[in-house]
Amino acid sequence: MPLKMTNKTQPDDLWLRAAVVGGLWASIEIIIGSFLHNTRLPFAGSILAFTGTIMLIGFYQIWPYKGLILRAGLITAIMKSVSPSAIILGPMTGILLEAILIELVLNLMGKNLFSFMLAGVLSISSALFHKIFSIIIFYGFNLVKIYVNVINFGLKQLGFRPASEFQILLFLLVFYVGFGMLSGWLGALIGKKAMALRSGLKADFTHDASTSSEFFSIDENQKTSIPLLIFHILSIPAGLFLINFHFEMAGYLFIVSYIFAIGITYRKALRRLRKPVFWSQLIVIVLLSALFWDFGQPGHQWFSREGFIIGFEMLIRALFIVIAFSAISVELLNEHVRNFLVHMGFGQFYKSLGMAFSALPIMISLLPKTKEIIHTPVQSLLKPLVMADQWLEIFKKEK
Repeated sequence: MPLKMTNKTQPDDLWLRAAVVGGLWASIEIIIGSFLHNTRLPFAGSILAFTGTIMLIGFYQIWPYKGLILRAGLITAIMKSVSPSAIILGPMTGILLEAILIELVLNLMGKNLFSFMLAGVLSISSALFHKIFSIIIFYGFNLVKIYVNVINFGLKQLGFRPASEFQILLFLLVFYVGFGMLSGWLGALIGKKAMALRSGLKADFTHDASTSSEFFSIDENQKTSIPLLIFHILSIPAGLFLINFHFEMAGYLFIVSYIFAIGITYRKALRRLRKPVFWSQLIVIVLLSALFWDFGQPGHQWFSREGFIIGFEMLIRALFIVIAFSAISVELLNEHVRNFLVHMGFGQFYKSLGMAFSALPIMISLLPKTKEIIHTPVQSLLKPLVMADQWLEIFKKEK
């Protein structure tokens, strides 16, 4: 029998608690994410999902309230998506999916080790499917074929037989399930430890709420509008539909025109395009496509003209997605969107989000640094959980 939650009713400050969890979750994501970004380690998204899952399961033992994890996921997703040059699709959907799955499992099965491990499995496995889905959205199914060919090339060099797409996916699933179970167990472990240490840590920090209303600030010269927001949202499926359903010429004409027009309009929000790393990733994909597109087929050559063209098309597609979602992230800062959220009853959400944004720099400064997290990961993840009550009291005073 699963254990029932300690409180039958939700507290009045549930959104504030979600702001604490979301802010601390975003802080850890930023700290570890910066390290992964600088070192270019593979499976970065999966590593972040692993860390986030441990934290959420730990927080649930401190504050076992229905809807807390889902609200925290929403806050964390928005905090990641409105950062400079960020695109919404990747971070927002990935974080929200993790939060939804963990919330669902824990609400249905309660507080026990089995439910924690099951929640971990679903959360970490979702990172794999989210990655596959993101690749298909950004580059199409062609990149999946290239990845499979690259893996089979490596297997051939090692003396193994080629693997099918299903076999590769099955192997990855087993790998992710194992780490999902580990994340659930670690979450339960640090949750129990945090419960025992909550009164032991007294951090000396202050919080300035003067910036809590400024997280939606944008360039003074950047105009926003609801029609443009709608246009960008509709442009993505329209462009992808044209190039995927036998209207390639019209589709790429629309996409290239969109890239130039929108890229100029939102040029200050497209800092990601100025980074050499972004372009190097796209160039690598084009080269892999040229080298491995027809691997394993009769008459295979090490440089395929067809593969090069397909790789270049994937580059154009990726640019289109990046620019479109960057434009959407700017238009979502529109004052009318903000007022609509408040009018629809999301005032508490908006205020809690502002508090989380304003507290973020201090949260980051007080949390363990990257090296400390790497050397003592379990002990490092304890600190944000132990600090939760202190942050809640500060948020209550500033409400």
